[in-house]
Amino acid sequence: MSITLDQVTKRYQGVPVVNDVSLEIGDGEFFVLLGPSGSGKSTLLRAVAGLSGVDHGRISLHGRDVTHLSARERGVGLVFQNYALFRHMTVAENIEFALRVRHVRAAERRRRRQELLRLVALEGMDERLPAQLSGGQQQRVAVARALAHKPEVLLLDEPFGALDAKIREELRRTIRQVQRELGITTVLVTHDQEEAFALADRIGVMNLGRLLEMGRPHELYTRPATRFVATFLGAANLILALQTKEGIRLGDTSVILPTAGPPHGAREHEVVAVVRPEEVEVAPARETLTSAYLARGVVEEVMFTGALERMRIRLEDGAEVAPFAYSNGDASAYLEVTRTQHEQRAYQVAPGQSVAIGVRRVHVLPTPLSSFTACATSETLTDALSRQTLLVELASRIRAVHPRRVRACARRQRRLRGDYGDRLATRRRASSGMAAAARSRAGPGSARERAGAPTGAHSLGR
Repeated sequence: MSITLDQVTKRYQGVPVVNDVSLEIGDGEFFVLLGPSGSGKSTLLRAVAGLSGVDHGRISLHGRDVTHLSARERGVGLVFQNYALFRHMTVAENIEFALRVRHVRAAERRRRRQELLRLVALEGMDERLPAQLSGGQQQRVAVARALAHKPEVLLLDEPFGALDAKIREELRRTIRQVQRELGITTVLVTHDQEEAFALADRIGVMNLGRLLEMGRPHELYTRPATRFVATFLGAANLILALQTKEGIRLGDTSVILPTAGPPHGAREHEVVAVVRPEEVEVAPARETLTSAYLARGVVEEVMFTGALERMRIRLEDGAEVAPFAYSNGDASAYLEVTRTQHEQRAYQVAPGQSVAIGVRRVHVLPTPLSSFTACATSETLTDALSRQTLLVELASRIRAVHPRRVRACARRQRRLRGDYGDRLATRRRASSGMAAAARSRAGPGSARERAGAPTGAHSLGR
């Protein structure tokens, strides 16, 4: 393995910013550390580079323990987001700098410089100063300089962040081409999902200092294991569903949908189903759907984004499906939908239009789920119940909203003492999928899923 991290932990003022991270990166692999700002990915990269020490754990490069070695002794190349070029030096002098301090002969320095300029498509620009280059060209010089001393590992700390979209795409292509040609192990840190998908052989998703999941881009996108990863790697609709022997049942309509993987056991139990926006179909009527029927909804918003059309659909009243990921904080449930131009031409929709909704594919999160259900039998009691301190505090703790529904509980209820004289049933949700005056879902108990709770758990009601 090129890079091995064993239980690496880094703390600032006693607070872990990198928390017990272990991973292995193979020779010649392009590995991407992906996560939101503050997730600890750049701190981890600096620890690998030797620019930051660690409080616990071990770092090995090509089988050599470098935990306590200086950055120069580790044999890595590092590219920063802000280029970090010497402003008073020409392109040639910047690229040759690492070779000069290593006392490489002038002829060899010139040969290596010309080779690198060809690799990054900057031939003939040897004598220019950084101020005479565009942002993309400066970053190419930074990449060439990092590769000059033939490092065993190349580390990239968000190198495309300051570039516009077109230059960013060109530079991505250049770096990927250089990496493949040289066969050098590369680690890229980014918060851009598209960037990660375009470059990575494997992706590691970080949040709150923890490495939550690792895998190939397609696998992580189609089969995430946690709610945080499901919602961070692109848009996702999260639906409370029932796992049965036959498949997934959504709501009380007994609709069976095929899953992306095998059933999670024969016993019926409640699960969180992930439906990507591109896996949702809309049609004028249920009979014209080519996929499994989910519910009817009203188109709230239509956005043209070029190659794709994005829609936001509100479920019509009475739809027996648990709240989706993109609720706006009220009792309504929303569904995000993405359509290609071909689908747009086949069936055009406008805001306010009622449509039938179908689902082509569902993925079930393997993480366990806990929830509570509270029922009220009238609108007045629903409002009173939703404002009870117990429910408000519980929903706040698990970071979920509680949409209000009026419906009698089908199971035996226990009377709570209070002025409103209503009944509250609090239980582990079973097979009925009942609508409720207040409904919230708590996340799974594992430490890694708790690291994703601020986004993952909240996404069920947002």
